[in-house]
Amino acid sequence: MSALDPLPVATSPPKERVAYLDNARYWVMLLVVIGHSLTELVVMDSAKGIYTWIYSFHMPFFILISGYTARHYIGDFRQIRRIVSTLIVPYLLVETSLQLITKHYDGEPAHLMILSPQWLGWFLAALFLWRITTPIWRALKYPITTAIAISLLAGLIEIPNVLALPKVLGLLPFWVIGLHMNRELFLKLGDWRIRIASAVTLVASFVICQLFSQGWETRWLLWKDRYSEEPLNAGAWEGMMIRGELLLVGAALTFATLSLIPRGRSITTVLGGRTFYCYLLHGFVIIWLDRQFELWDRLEPYGAVSVAGCIVVAAIMANLLMTKPVATVFRPLFEPKLTWLFREAEPPSVRVPASAVESPDTPHVKAP
Repeated sequence: MSALDPLPVATSPPKERVAYLDNARYWVMLLVVIGHSLTELVVMDSAKGIYTWIYSFHMPFFILISGYTARHYIGDFRQIRRIVSTLIVPYLLVETSLQLITKHYDGEPAHLMILSPQWLGWFLAALFLWRITTPIWRALKYPITTAIAISLLAGLIEIPNVLALPKVLGLLPFWVIGLHMNRELFLKLGDWRIRIASAVTLVASFVICQLFSQGWETRWLLWKDRYSEEPLNAGAWEGMMIRGELLLVGAALTFATLSLIPRGRSITTVLGGRTFYCYLLHGFVIIWLDRQFELWDRLEPYGAVSVAGCIVVAAIMANLLMTKPVATVFRPLFEPKLTWLFREAEPPSVRVPASAVESPDTPHVKAP
């Protein structure tokens, strides 16, 4: 193939929406937005319990689902083009914009650090790194064990925040677990006995967080600090033990939540197909309300009432940001076609029948 030949494209069928996965995306996005809305109130006991519960599994949940949907990544033309248009371009736009906004209000960062994500951009950077390494994790003999070992050991050393590497390595096991999930495992999670156990697990964990989280260090839940540094101040073995416990808790609560996710189509299915825009945009709303109006400082004196109000408003905002008008307006910005940038792909000669696509809720996936 010469340098001017068209690039090959994989022969897999076009991706089709799966109701169960979109429902899962919807509920995890609610947790993400609510969790971020409570960050400034975490000094209050009434907020810390909820915050701790959400942060103990909302990103493991999000990452595992993302890993599952990326399990067929092989780096073909279509996949590379999509990485650029839906990960790299949005990352550059969102990270640059957020850093400029915080620089305007707070004077930080003093200089733009585009490769060092400060907040929301970390997940886009992580998805980029996890996705391009997917063939490696699919080829290893013991991928999950290897990922767990990397996660535990990563907290022992100083790792620069280039493309959010500390979080990328710390949360890696959930991505790798997602890569190795299959339809049968999702179906087993729907068993009524597992669902009852899952409901009990989620309720019990929520109550435990409400009762005991006041003395816990929430920085552990960010997965980015070295064990020995402030505010963790843990030795090597203690740090690995705590992170190992967080891996277990995150996995248990993630699977418990997946067990309870509805499998049929509903309004959450439609909204769940647009979580991408909600994730990218909700941070701008939160920062604007915080810096421009000092909203959370004004809310703090109202205690539990302010916490309940934040949860309700965050849920409403999340739903609004998942509506069709928002997607229509921001799709050209966050999912550009980029036809001017890419060469033409060589059309595939053989196509896999659509009935061969795996679905976690039905043997044959039907397009919505």
